[in-house]
Amino acid sequence: MALCIPIRLFTIALLLFTINNVIAQSEVTLHGRITDTETGQLIPARLYIESETEEFHLAQSDGGSAIPYEKRRQEVKEVHTSLSAHPFKATLPPGTYHLTVERGKEYLPNTQTITLEGEDTSITIPLKRWINMNDHGWFSGETHIHRPVSELKTLLLCEELNVALPLTAWVRGAEDSPLKNNLNPEIVLNRDLIKVDSKHVIWPLNTEYEVTEVEGERHPIGALFVLNHKKPLDLTAPPVGPVVEEARRQGAILDLDKHNWPWSIMLIPTAGVDLFQLTNNHIWRTDFVFSNFFPDYVPDYMNIEHVDGLITERGWIDFGFQTYYALLNCGFDIMPSGGTASGVHPVPLGFGRVYVKLDGEFSYDAWMDGLEQGHSFVTTGPMVEVTFNDQLPGETISTSKGHPTKIHIRGLVQSPDPIESIEIIQNGTVVHSLLIGNANANGVYSQEIDITLPVDSSSWLALRSFARWQDDRPRFAHTAPIFVDYPNQPLRPGKPEAEYLLKRVEDEIARHEGLLSPDAVEEFRSAARVYRDLLEGAR
Repeated sequence: MALCIPIRLFTIALLLFTINNVIAQSEVTLHGRITDTETGQLIPARLYIESETEEFHLAQSDGGSAIPYEKRRQEVKEVHTSLSAHPFKATLPPGTYHLTVERGKEYLPNTQTITLEGEDTSITIPLKRWINMNDHGWFSGETHIHRPVSELKTLLLCEELNVALPLTAWVRGAEDSPLKNNLNPEIVLNRDLIKVDSKHVIWPLNTEYEVTEVEGERHPIGALFVLNHKKPLDLTAPPVGPVVEEARRQGAILDLDKHNWPWSIMLIPTAGVDLFQLTNNHIWRTDFVFSNFFPDYVPDYMNIEHVDGLITERGWIDFGFQTYYALLNCGFDIMPSGGTASGVHPVPLGFGRVYVKLDGEFSYDAWMDGLEQGHSFVTTGPMVEVTFNDQLPGETISTSKGHPTKIHIRGLVQSPDPIESIEIIQNGTVVHSLLIGNANANGVYSQEIDITLPVDSSSWLALRSFARWQDDRPRFAHTAPIFVDYPNQPLRPGKPEAEYLLKRVEDEIARHEGLLSPDAVEEFRSAARVYRDLLEGAR
């Protein structure tokens, strides 16, 4: 009887060995190369391997770096591998697979289908560049990143992202200091610029105040990014005044996260925020999942698209645009930025990004200056190169009192997806729409712009364009505004805009009273006074 247990254990071990051996024999190795069609050279890229049953698989690098990424939210998932410029391999069960390779925004994606049977198989997937924005003086970056700094050297090259500003300090409690209570497990104290190469850099010290708790209880307030500071911040928020003062002392700039956060509208006049995320972390490569967000405070005048009370992806984008327009009409010269929160959400790094035009060679300092000045456009797909009276977005065109001026808008919109619309926006209103032709050269849609518009009062103008992606989903680009200044004729908001902004702040005063400190509530009251004055002078 004593011999039965060892015999049974031997039988089980033999069975497990046999099963594992059968499984191992049934798997095959896919060997692959990702190359540039023009040079034939291996290039870094992002790889998706999806079976016919919609299961995703990850790859390994053969001699280089492979960074796996798996994020899920609700019913959507983002599963890919970022690969350095080396061959890759993946061990897979026999079957049919769809391999999709993407590299940032300037290469055309390539999807190939392959059937694996009983033997190892090799594949080469070429990528074709459709535009080179660096050659035109435009350099891309992202300002909402939650990926480890150690991954970014590979990721920047995979996504052709020139500048990364990872949020290496992150707090959620109103009583938490980024220095003492950092949620980021990768503590970064390095104050030096990290150079991947001459055109790809990382500034490693940036902070997110994402305040969602007060005294341990959930009470969402909002998110604010402090970018490009020089040493860790040992301050709590709210109130935000001391944080802003220290940020300015360190030469940092302030970036607003999403416009729907409770304190976002307050921060504009109170903190003097520099940037507005016009493409933000609700906009993904995967499906739009925030349709249940349609707050009561969205004003009727915006006419936001929704279906059965659920906001659409286009509606969410439009809500951001119109909030931005209302703030510009109030005289707040905020420039656009772009971010994804890759590392938290199921979205690749740089899916939404900002391009900055530089005069001369690339440098990090010049890029940050251009970002703050608004020599820029944001995009999730189309590329925009446009000038207003030969000046870049972000500039101001001064006029003589009583002498109407004309604005000559010249440039080019290009997209790998069909261009749906190109519009000139003046003070939040579409004043000119271009007829879109069917011109398609080498799989790229393009439309030249050469129009002149009269502007007879202080205004801002910008260009936006939508392209039609798969499943009729939108991809868009939006320039920073150009400002036309008439002496002693300040731009005034519309009454519905001022009422909307004031209501947002007044609602928050009531919600925070008794929960936040008197100094914190006073910041909301101060903002309300600003918007109340604007309402009195509204048109």
